[in-house]
Amino acid sequence: MTQIIISRVGRRGAIYIPKHVMRMLDINEGDRVLMKVEDRRLILEFIPNPLTLALKIRKWAKTTVEEFEKESEMMQNELY
Repeated sequence: MTQIIISRVGRRGAIYIPKHVMRMLDINEGDRVLMKVEDRRLILEFIPNPLTLALKIRKWAKTTVEEFEKESEMMQNELY
């Protein structure tokens, strides 16, 4: 479904996204955005924050902090 939304460009080029649109797209302050320019059209594609994304998905495994640190150290030792 296509929605047409009119917004403003601020003094420093900031484009303001209405709160209801941010909620609809699950966009948060500080999220990163990919910008594409095609034939005088600006296309915004929001890049999800990996931590936020990880907290939202269904968990399929359990681990402790200690197990995670041990695995991380093993992988670092392999790489370096």
